[in-house]
Amino acid sequence: MSKNQAAYMPIIISGCALVLLSFGYRAGFGLFLQPMSEAREWGRDVLALALAVQNLAWGVFAIIAGGLVDRYGNSKVLFAGVCFYAVGMYAMAYSTSELAIVSTAGLLVGAGVAGTSFGIVLPAFARAVPEEKQGWALGIGTAAGSIGQFLVVPFMQFAVDLFGWFQALQYLGLSALLMTLFILPLAKYGGPSEQEKESETSISLLSVVKNAFKVKAYVLLVLGFYVCGFHLAFITVHMPSYLVDLGFSAYIGAWSISLIGLCNVFGAYYAGVISSYKSKPKMLAAIYAGRAAAITLFLVFPISVASVLVFSAAMGFLWLATVPPTSALVAQFFGVRYMTLLYGIVFFSHQVGSFTGVWLGGWLYENSGSYNGVWMAGIILGFAAAGLHWMIAEKDYSDSLRPTYS
Repeated sequence: MSKNQAAYMPIIISGCALVLLSFGYRAGFGLFLQPMSEAREWGRDVLALALAVQNLAWGVFAIIAGGLVDRYGNSKVLFAGVCFYAVGMYAMAYSTSELAIVSTAGLLVGAGVAGTSFGIVLPAFARAVPEEKQGWALGIGTAAGSIGQFLVVPFMQFAVDLFGWFQALQYLGLSALLMTLFILPLAKYGGPSEQEKESETSISLLSVVKNAFKVKAYVLLVLGFYVCGFHLAFITVHMPSYLVDLGFSAYIGAWSISLIGLCNVFGAYYAGVISSYKSKPKMLAAIYAGRAAAITLFLVFPISVASVLVFSAAMGFLWLATVPPTSALVAQFFGVRYMTLLYGIVFFSHQVGSFTGVWLGGWLYENSGSYNGVWMAGIILGFAAAGLHWMIAEKDYSDSLRPTYS
């Protein structure tokens, strides 16, 4: 191992472990949709709304967390995120009203995910590694989330089967505190460096955001990432229940989500590597078109265990493959100084899409008894996102963030 690698590998390992747990827990919340709804005598739209609010809260708090990190650093934001996550999961078990479940599973867990996952960790990676290694680091960080999905979701299903959903939530909430072990190595890779403090012209975060939105390529990236969130959240939350409704075992739903996570390890990693030397906008266009095609084929052919596994594998390979090129484009457009904030805004769009996908799935199911309308929306949005990313001009826009004086 070279001297440079020895300097940044502890950050990579700690960040990957943090994302593995954070994203792994989050990917398993759909497993509670059916048993918790039945026990509380709720329609599926109640917990679906809470999980939709979780996605939206994740997006809102990602912007706030990004601004705090860019000004003050990582450690306090990460620690607060772990606390919100643990308390939110533990308190879910005691939520007996719609307001309570929205507050715990929605707001608290959403804030927790925002403070412990990609929006904080990937910009830290971009700061820590040499520029030529950024694609690799972003890919491996994204892949870690998928490994978490593969490992943690079956463990969560096992916990539900062994203890019941109520105790499982308590134990999982306590186990989330383990994430505090991985904060320290990431602490110094957030906020302005001493050199940046001395050299940069005073500019408010609001001005940074306003100037960024004057860049057409950034606006297109923000709009396109909405579709990524729509796809991911709808499938993560509703796929297990969708398959149970079709007569499959609950374990098929759990293994479907887990297989998505496993295949995404490879998809996310290679997306990061390939984005280092290929056109990132064209790559993103291909990923979104591929998702739309996969959903179309899944609906066209008779659904069986084999087709579920093939669909899960295909979607898994394309699942978070969007994240490395999207985050790399933000760094390429504007540099790493305000990357946590500006990527947080892109990610907010992703979470608005997540809110839409989760909520619309629950609402349509309760009102029509079917998820078909949301599947069709996913196809249309996938092809639309491919078109948006095809129009992105890949170049440096960092001068756009600098204040102008008249």
